[in-house]
Formats: sequence, structure tokens, C-alpha cells
Amino acid sequence: MDTDQAARKWVATWTSAWPRRDPQPIEALYAEGATYRALAFREPEAASEYLSRVFAEETDIECRFGEPVVSGQRAAIEWWASWIEGGRALTLVGATVLRFDDEGAIVDHRDYWNDAPGRIAPYPGW
Repeated sequence: MDTDQAARKWVATWTSAWPRRDPQPIEALYAEGATYRALAFREPEAASEYLSRVFAEETDIECRFGEPVVSGQRAAIEWWASWIEGGRALTLVGATVLRFDDEGAIVDHRDYWNDAPGRIAPYPGW
């Protein structure tokens, strides 16, 4: 398994599927039983549960991803995203830490982010 290639596939899939609110291509990246933790103090969920919940709340999604930083079977990827939720614009900027199995499927997903109201463009050099 090539972790860099698996991480780049994750980026490409999220870049395409998130704005369309299409969970299936994203879900296919995760191993059965994978943990998906969106924020450190939340309980982990299955990717399908998390995606179905948040995709129902988000519209008009714009997202960007940085270059993966890879070490062994883990990768960290920065991202910057804005969308409309509950009638309000919102921007989240964060990083995802992934761990892959030997076949390149994700077995552990952890998100860390900051949020702000409104649509905020990335700062110069992001």
C-alpha cells in the first residue's frame, strides 16, 4: 500500500464528492468498522452516519485541500471549507489525520478544526 497515493485519493474524492453532497464515493474509502471522529471530544461514528447527518445540513459547499503529509500508514491533510448551514454562511479550517490499513482503506479518521461565521477566503500562501 502506498500511503501517499491513498491520501491523494482521499483528497480527490472529498474535493469532488463533498460539494455534491454525495456520500457514497467517500464512504467507499473507509474499511468496515473504521472510526470517524469529528473533533476530539465527540464519540466516534461510522463514516456513513457522520456523512449522512452533516450532508443533510450543508449546502453551497466550497472546499480546498492541502498536500498530504505522510508518515508510515498515516497522513495529515489540511483543508479549508465554507458552506451554508441553517441559512448562515460558515467557514471551517482544519486538518484531518488518517490511518490506513494494508490495502489502503481508512481505519481511523480524526478531524480538528476552527470555525468562523461567514465565507472567509484562505489567507495568502495557504
